[in-house]
Amino acid sequence: MTISSLKVMSLKSKSSQFVCLVHYHEVGLKGRNRSSFERKLKENIEKCLEAFENIHVSRISGRLCVALESWQESFEIARMISRLPGVVRVSSGIRTEQSVEDACKAAIWLLEDFEPYTTFKVNARRANTNFPIDSMELNQRIGAELCQKLPKKIVKMREPDAQVHVEMVEGSCFVYVRTIKGVGGLPVGSAGRVVCLLSAGLDSPVAAWRMMKRGATITALHFSGRPETTDTSEHLVGAILDILKPYGGIERLCVVPFGAYQREISSVVPSKLRVIFYRRLMFAVANRVADRWGAKAIVTGESLGQVASQTLENIMAVDTIAHYPVFRPLIGTDKQEIITEAQAIGTFELSSISHDDCCTLFMPRNPETHAKLAEVETVALALPIDEWVDAILESLEVHDLRKSSTL
Repeated sequence: MTISSLKVMSLKSKSSQFVCLVHYHEVGLKGRNRSSFERKLKENIEKCLEAFENIHVSRISGRLCVALESWQESFEIARMISRLPGVVRVSSGIRTEQSVEDACKAAIWLLEDFEPYTTFKVNARRANTNFPIDSMELNQRIGAELCQKLPKKIVKMREPDAQVHVEMVEGSCFVYVRTIKGVGGLPVGSAGRVVCLLSAGLDSPVAAWRMMKRGATITALHFSGRPETTDTSEHLVGAILDILKPYGGIERLCVVPFGAYQREISSVVPSKLRVIFYRRLMFAVANRVADRWGAKAIVTGESLGQVASQTLENIMAVDTIAHYPVFRPLIGTDKQEIITEAQAIGTFELSSISHDDCCTLFMPRNPETHAKLAEVETVALALPIDEWVDAILESLEVHDLRKSSTL
């Protein structure tokens, strides 16, 4: 049920205000560092909502409070905030003065907005002893008042249709009924920068998302098969980043036209080792990209044993060229789990579109699955890796996604 503009006007007063309460969990466990994580989450929320006017974000006890002017826009604001890593849930509600009377008025208003419902319960608490009524009595008094005002509704303590939350916190009363689930994790930007090897396939966007959820800021590094293939993968990666961007933390996309280097490798490296040397050159480029933008790790979407290049021996043969820790968030995840997560974050459909992919360019018929590191290192001595990396870095195509993520 949509509340009429007349009712909205009747609620607005000097003693009441529409709010979104932002709840977090992991941030609250950070001890002495907690305040820095809270500040980062507050900054991310403010950036996320910069298109809205008259929005104010402040910290209250164990929460962040977003004050706003319109009840209707609170739903869109709550949805946007819920997508930010670090947020466990977001509640749309009302801030009033600390009194049982005001709490009951706000609760009835919010319950009417929540229609249709049949059963309800009250969950009230005070954060400290500054409010004279303790949590148990607060529950009883508000519950009794609502039963009197809502005679057709039924109190149900387990799994009610509606749950009225009342919190007496720092001189104010917060009342809310509507709550939506967030993604959890840590605020983006609280865990440093990483370089993520990003293709247009299913796996690497999910790996990037998992790193963002752990607070990392992403520089995406895409290896295109161009000029040996079309640039379709580049456009798909741009669209995938458009989907990931609202979560925060995608700083830039670096595109490498990689096809000519793959052709060169295929002409001089033993057939069975081609894929390993494609990957080694990618990691050598990632080293330099990390150097340039201050990243502290390289991220890939590899899953153990999923394809020939992802056996333990082949992973070790590639990792030896990395100057930074290599994170593989999907290493123990099967394909169906990856598909399910890609669907949840919204990248699945784009990743399922057929496209030219550098990963399948000049593929050997029988790739090595258990490479011997000594053999790989011997072959590597004859390759001008540093020269290739220098040339790639000179022609690196960089897109600043803090302004726009559309290619």
